[in-house]
Amino acid sequence: MPPDLEGMQPTFPPRFCGGNIDCKELVAGSTLYLPIAVCGGLFSVGDGHAVQGDGEVGVPALECPMELVDLTFNLRSDIKLSMPRAKTANGWITFGFHEDLNEATVIALEGMLEVLQELYGFDRKEALALSSLIVDLRITQIVNGTKGVHAFLPHGAVRK
Repeated sequence: MPPDLEGMQPTFPPRFCGGNIDCKELVAGSTLYLPIAVCGGLFSVGDGHAVQGDGEVGVPALECPMELVDLTFNLRSDIKLSMPRAKTANGWITFGFHEDLNEATVIALEGMLEVLQELYGFDRKEALALSSLIVDLRITQIVNGTKGVHAFLPHGAVRK
């Protein structure tokens, strides 16, 4: 999704509304939730990777064609997002993007605290304490100038 800025915008940096989110956990069956910054959304997709490690460190991930991509879009007015998040077969993911890796980490963790509060009713202090026990912080990418971190909460880590 593009940001609400004038003129042509590059697609390679990851950002609050999407961009090039090189997270190897976003695979078939994942649901990616993106803030919509511009009227109409203007979604685009590309840059498929056949193989990539956490923390994509150089431009040449093993790029591959995306000929058999099937996307479904649902507008969710009941969810207010400031950053992307995803639900995968394995768990919830929240993202943080920033030029500074520490800032990206804080942003990803803040998103996960919101998920824990929304889904399970924890207050912020409880969510933060619990995050030290059950949330993994992973480097998404460092290649595009903008660093990426994702916080991962496995399904079943919290039981209602």
